[in-house]
Amino acid sequence: MPELSRRRALTGAAALAAAVGATGAGAAHAAPGGHHANSPGSPASAASATSAASPGFPAAFDEVYKGRRIQGRPTTGGGHHGGGHHGGGYAVFVDGVELHVMRNADGSWISVVSHYDPVPTPRAAARAAVDELQGARLLPFPTD
Repeated sequence: MPELSRRRALTGAAALAAAVGATGAGAAHAAPGGHHANSPGSPASAASATSAASPGFPAAFDEVYKGRRIQGRPTTGGGHHGGGHHGGGYAVFVDGVELHVMRNADGSWISVVSHYDPVPTPRAAARAAVDELQGARLLPFPTD
């Protein structure tokens, strides 16, 4: 068996810490209500948006940008991956289709469409996605 180097020990420790942190964060935000309970039009979506709003958290928005309806709102539990896992407790939609967003450690936001272009807010992420789509339809993100 090869000798354990400092690099391998630190890499293993970092991977373990990341796995434990991700598991703990997902469990802390998990809530009953189904996989997409906070999708547009669901009864839980309006209640979630008002209960999740807090100072320093992006406000909800609903606007038409370049002919596309973009919406965003805070969510709590029940959303994709147990609520605030990737989206930091925030859901964004383009023409009613969920745009998966993720909040970075520095507070910037990225989406599955414009992954390499961080923006300051979920609204900016939705607008960047519309720009990137250039009129194409946003397809639902596979859940399996």
